[in-house]
Amino acid sequence: MLAKLDQLANRLVELDELLMHQEATSNMDNYRKMTREHAEIGPLVGLYKEFQRAHGDIDEATTMLLDPDMKDFAQEEIEAGKARVAELELDLQKMLLPKDVNDERNIFLEIRAGTGGDESALFTGDLLRMYTRFAERNRWQVEMVSESASDLGGYREVIVRIIGNGAYSKLKFESGGHRVQRVPATETQGRIHTSACTVAVMPEADEVEDVNINPADLRIDTYRASGAGGQHINKTDSAVRITHLPTGIVVECQDDRSQHKNKAQALKVLAARIKDVQLREQQSKEAATRKSLIGSGDRSERIRTYNFPQGRMTDHRINLTLYKLDFIMDGDLSELTNALAAEHQAELLAALGD
Repeated sequence: MLAKLDQLANRLVELDELLMHQEATSNMDNYRKMTREHAEIGPLVGLYKEFQRAHGDIDEATTMLLDPDMKDFAQEEIEAGKARVAELELDLQKMLLPKDVNDERNIFLEIRAGTGGDESALFTGDLLRMYTRFAERNRWQVEMVSESASDLGGYREVIVRIIGNGAYSKLKFESGGHRVQRVPATETQGRIHTSACTVAVMPEADEVEDVNINPADLRIDTYRASGAGGQHINKTDSAVRITHLPTGIVVECQDDRSQHKNKAQALKVLAARIKDVQLREQQSKEAATRKSLIGSGDRSERIRTYNFPQGRMTDHRINLTLYKLDFIMDGDLSELTNALAAEHQAELLAALGD
C-alpha cells in the first residue's frame, strides 16, 4: 500500500508542475483530464501526508523515552500516535478500494408486482413513490419510461429513469425481492396479507453501442398504445416493442406519442438490461469465491421486508431493522443506503486482507 501511495504522491507533484505551465491549457481535453486526476488523488495524498506526520510524531516521542522526566509524557504521545496511525491507515485503505465505474451513472429502475395480486400492484406504486421521494431529496430527476397500471391502482410493472450524480451508487443495492406485510384496503376482516415485488436497478449505458447491440439481433414491432393518452395515442402505431433475440430480453415503450422517441427510449432500456446481465454474471463469479452483499443477482431473492402493523423495515442481508417505516416509505432512505454501502465497503476491505 505504501509503495502505491508514494507513487500517487509523486504523480501529484508532477501534475502540479504540468498544470503550472501554459502549455497545459493549450489542449483543453488534456487539461480537463489532468485537473480531474488532480482532484481525485489530491485528498488521498493529503491523507497520506497526515499519516506520515503521525509516524513522525511517534518517532519523535520515542526519542524522548530516554529522558526520565519526559518518559510518561512520551509514552502517552506514542499511544495516541499509534491510535491515530491505525485510524489513518484504515481511512487510506478505504480510499484505495477499487471504485465502481458505474457509481456516478444515471439508472433505470424497474419495479414489478409479484405474488399478491392487486395488493402487490398497490405496493409497487408505493415503492415507486418511495424511490421518487428519495430522488427528490437528492435533487435528481425522475422520468417515466414505461408503465402498466393495474385495475385497482398501482402498477403491474413500471420503469423510470433516474437522472443524477451518484444515483447508481446509492440505489444499486435495492435490486431483489421486496416483501410487504400489511392489511390490504380490500381486506374486510382485518387479516394481514404478505405480498412481494421485485426491483431491478440498472446503470444507464453511455451509448447503446457500449453493449455491442447488433441490429440483426433485434426484432422491432410497432403497435397501437393502450391506456390513457387521449384519442391520438390509440390512432397511431406509436408503441414500440423490441426483442433482443440472443437473450430473449423484451422491452416495450409507449409513453410518448412519437414512435421515434419510444424506440430510442426502448433501446436505452434494452442496453441497460444487457449491461445489467453482464454485471450480474461478473458478480456471480465474485460471489463464488467470497460472500457478496449484492447476492446472486437473482431478482427473486428476498432482500427486505416492510411490516406495516409493526412499523418495521428489515433488510435481511445486513440484519438491519428500523422502526421508522412511515419515514422510509416517504423516501427517507439515507440510513439504510449508508448502512448497505458501509457493509459493502467492509466486505471489500476484508477481501483485501484475505
